[in-house]
Amino acid sequence: MTQVQRDELAHDPLWVARWLLGCELRSTGPEGDVAVRLVEVEAYRGGDDPASHCYRGRTERNAVMFGPAGHLYVYFVYGMHFCINVVCMTDGVPGAVLLRAGELVEGVELARARRPAVRKDVQLASGPARLAGVLGIDRAYNGLDLTDPDAPVGLYQGDPVDEDDVRSGPRVGVAAAMDMPWRSWVDGSPAVSSYRRGGRRRIRTRA
Repeated sequence: MTQVQRDELAHDPLWVARWLLGCELRSTGPEGDVAVRLVEVEAYRGGDDPASHCYRGRTERNAVMFGPAGHLYVYFVYGMHFCINVVCMTDGVPGAVLLRAGELVEGVELARARRPAVRKDVQLASGPARLAGVLGIDRAYNGLDLTDPDAPVGLYQGDPVDEDDVRSGPRVGVAAAMDMPWRSWVDGSPAVSSYRRGGRRRIRTRA
């Protein structure tokens, strides 16, 4: 496998989101390895994106989103779940891609143990919380460098997804800019999560 390099991610989140489809995210640890093929993602910018954590500027919480590219931005939502984002753009310019869903390609047994309530294997990494859960990623991984070959989580190039197999539409569940078609997914993949329209009274902004 070829590990993704930093300069491949130092672009606009909309471009990076589409490029990430088909890539493999792999976590390693004492329990074993789990790997997923990314099939659903969402792009988030900074000051021009009201749904972004960076919309109102830099804070201690969102600092990793300001670069450099290639790091993980991990946040906690609803007091229950972790969500994984890949930082993009250039150092000092915020932007990230939320990883929404993946297909298990390795470590199904460990993934089942980590998400025992999920009934079907194809749904183990369907949705951002499940994706983070099967990979064993929590807030301790915030800021991790995905381009470091010695890191416990790595991002690798996969088979390119044909343009005819990619669909785009509104982001899921955000409280602002909810109609922006900045979510991309692999058409026909059973791991793609269900669409749920957001609203200001329902949830806070995302990455």
